Amino acid sequence: GVTRLLLTRIPFFKEVIVSSFACESCSWSNTEIQSAGRIQEQGVRYTLAVASRQDMNREVVKTDCATTRIPELDFEIPAFSQKGVLTTIEGIIDRAVAGLEQDQPVRRATDKEVASKIDEFIGKLKQLKEVHSPFTFIIDDPSGNSFVENPRAPQKDEALVVTHYKRTPQQAAMLGLEGEELDEKPADSAEDLRNEVLQFNTNCPECNAPASTNMKLVQIPHFKEVIIMATNCDSCGHRTNEVKSGGAIEPQGTRITLRITDPSDMTRDILKSETCSVEIPELEFELGMGALGGKFTTLEGLLKDIKDLVERNPFTLGDSSTPSKTEKLQEFIGRLQEVKGKTKAHFIMDDPAGNSYLQNVYAPEEDPELKVERYERTFEQNEDLGLNDMKTEGYETAPASGR
Repeated sequence: GVTRLLLTRIPFFKEVIVSSFACESCSWSNTEIQSAGRIQEQGVRYTLAVASRQDMNREVVKTDCATTRIPELDFEIPAFSQKGVLTTIEGIIDRAVAGLEQDQPVRRATDKEVASKIDEFIGKLKQLKEVHSPFTFIIDDPSGNSFVENPRAPQKDEALVVTHYKRTPQQAAMLGLEGEELDEKPADSAEDLRNEVLQFNTNCPECNAPASTNMKLVQIPHFKEVIIMATNCDSCGHRTNEVKSGGAIEPQGTRITLRITDPSDMTRDILKSETCSVEIPELEFELGMGALGGKFTTLEGLLKDIKDLVERNPFTLGDSSTPSKTEKLQEFIGRLQEVKGKTKAHFIMDDPAGNSYLQNVYAPEEDPELKVERYERTFEQNEDLGLNDMKTEGYETAPASGR
């Protein structure tokens, strides 16, 4: 015979491989289905309330590790008892009937009582296809690769309930996955976090398509730990990264001044927190607290982000622009480009939270071009950071404030 393989995509589901076998000699044919994707992170359970003949025509993807149940008949098709199949609900019932009828002639000759009970049950299964009364159809798949069609997609189907759940260790072992050791907790879990890139699902800020954000804990030499988050959208190509401090707010603020004297200064690493402001006195330029968010990049990369931010100013584009503003903007961008090694300038970072950093290329020795000052925060700076109303000691016994 001949086996044909087809890679196809089921709408609102995923890619599957359909295999079809046909024998010209005896006309026997068979179809199977295999998932073309990986085992999903969670198992899935589809619960369908079958109320009409139209529901019997819904397409169903049933993998070989899925369990099928009809509670009203106390009927169950166990996992791994059938091959995966792409069919309809009526097709699954027909397949179950064919499996039960296969050995009936032998049973009638050896045990008529068992054969009559199976005949009675087969009759009940066949009556289900007429849908004289509603019944419940359940597919439970720990691999998460089974599927029941929603004919109203993308609208919600009131008759279909889809539940995602976490696999048990027994189900993971059944699928051939490594069992989760729930009782064992690694002693050096913090060390594992430093070596592992965590990932969580999110939506792209530009096109709102599903995307993933990678998060990594990084130790910056001669400074502290920070959390770097990077989002990359496969749909529109948008990329962004953000940095959060991995520690607490420092007791004092930090003011870092770098005298740019050489093009090699552009390669210095920079950690700019969300609370840090940037100033370049020679250009009469100041970037306020919160602008550009947290960044872990190089000095050249930060200057490029500043250039992009200035160019995106809506009052210098389109109908809102004036020749004088546009000319002044181009002049500033030109002077900013000259800072990259051609013009000597001072680059100042002022962070009241003390969580910003500029690389000292002479570390652990002092850098003659780099000056780091610590200072006491003012009341207004503490107010901006939310520290004036923060109580970290003795709050358990403090009297409740009146409302």
